Amino acid sequence: MEKYLALFLAIVSVAVASDVLEYTDSDFSTRVAEEDVVLVEFFAPWCGHCKKLAPEYEQAATILKANDPPVALAKVDCTANQDACQKHGVSGYPTLKIFRGGELSGDYQGPREANGIVKHMRGQVGAASKEVKSVEEMEKFLENSVAGIIGFFDSETDLYKIFKKTADSFREEYRFAHTFDSAVGEKYGHKNNVVLFRPKRLTNKFEPDSVVYDGDDTVSSVKQFISDKLHGLAGHRTRDSEKDFKKPLVVVYYNVDYVRNQKGSNYWRNRVMKVAQKFEGETIYFAISSSDDFMNELEEFGLKYKEKPVAAARNVRGEKFAMTEEFSMDTLEAFVQDLLANKLTPYLKSESIPADNDEPVKVVVAKQFDEIVNDESKDVLIEFYAPWCGHCKQLTPKYEELATKLKDETDIVIAKMDATANDVPAPYDVRGFPTIYWAPKGQKQKPQKYESGREVEDFLPYIAQHSTNQLKGWDRKGKKMSKEEL
Repeated sequence: MEKYLALFLAIVSVAVASDVLEYTDSDFSTRVAEEDVVLVEFFAPWCGHCKKLAPEYEQAATILKANDPPVALAKVDCTANQDACQKHGVSGYPTLKIFRGGELSGDYQGPREANGIVKHMRGQVGAASKEVKSVEEMEKFLENSVAGIIGFFDSETDLYKIFKKTADSFREEYRFAHTFDSAVGEKYGHKNNVVLFRPKRLTNKFEPDSVVYDGDDTVSSVKQFISDKLHGLAGHRTRDSEKDFKKPLVVVYYNVDYVRNQKGSNYWRNRVMKVAQKFEGETIYFAISSSDDFMNELEEFGLKYKEKPVAAARNVRGEKFAMTEEFSMDTLEAFVQDLLANKLTPYLKSESIPADNDEPVKVVVAKQFDEIVNDESKDVLIEFYAPWCGHCKQLTPKYEELATKLKDETDIVIAKMDATANDVPAPYDVRGFPTIYWAPKGQKQKPQKYESGREVEDFLPYIAQHSTNQLKGWDRKGKKMSKEEL
């Protein structure tokens, strides 16, 4: 009998064994450094998106474990390992990041299903920079719609080593190549240089097609060079590249299409660049974007593209500004001048202020955000939701029950805001629904993201512990006090 039981337990053990590594605060730094490449998922057990990803992630981990070379997949439970998650800037779940040799390489931007994860991560192993051995290979590399960063070397110099590290770090975002071939170097006129080549479709008379790096032999300097020079006077901002553009940013939207209408796309871009030239030396950046691809973004500015381009901007605080005048080089220049001079009024998307707001859960709209959430006399728990979100709908009765229980706590406000119909101000970071923040008195500019459970019995102890003043009806552990204790 014992023999069969041992066999059964062994089979069960194999069945439930996971190929996903589990890291903790105590061993994260050590174990992540043991892998050449590892994809790490930062998750919370209650997160619906994490639960959906889990079987896909497990399947991908098993396939990639047998890959040649193998690629490790790991996970960190952020509810139990807050140090590792905070250190790597995790603000939503699941967050996936790629590490190489113990160092953060970048955010994972690939698919969330098993086959897609496998394909994407297989592309992360091997050389990040393609070695080019002939002029023909170089010409082929440059015949691309995306910029390329190329190193021309005669040996493995210090700059070459820095270039390789940079390529490893930025392989998710940019295309890298290098060559030791003297004929290639002579053809392009470079030796022991790192050069950024802009794509041919963006060739223009206002700036050079390539830029030579002239900074220090450090990874940070090369990274900064790429970041500063990649897009030139006015880059083509797409859904894939929008995160690369710095603020304050002025974007001109029109029917950008470099596949079917390169000439027309550059016609308007040239006009944007003429204006951008006038602001060289100022801290302001320019871009063009497809009005079709960014239709939702245009709606956020209250704009619609018709026949002529439309323009909008965001400053470093994330405030939005819409150019309401008809587009021309003169109106764009005036718009940018007013932006830099702080003469523009930010555009605010907001629902109407509710006529009646007497329910236990207070409704917040953008126009009243400061009045309710940033009220320094109150501690505020605010839920950012979407009307269509299933998890938000499940939370609603629990959230209302919580607010009802705390309705006599005059220093506490339980609030909610439809984040699809109202602008969410900085520093609140809403990437999924529901997202919940705690905004205590005196710390309105540093609200704390609520990461605990979503039952009433989870919310109460949290609020009781974190409230500025002790609650009237509960002790600091969230336990209901008796009449004698009150």
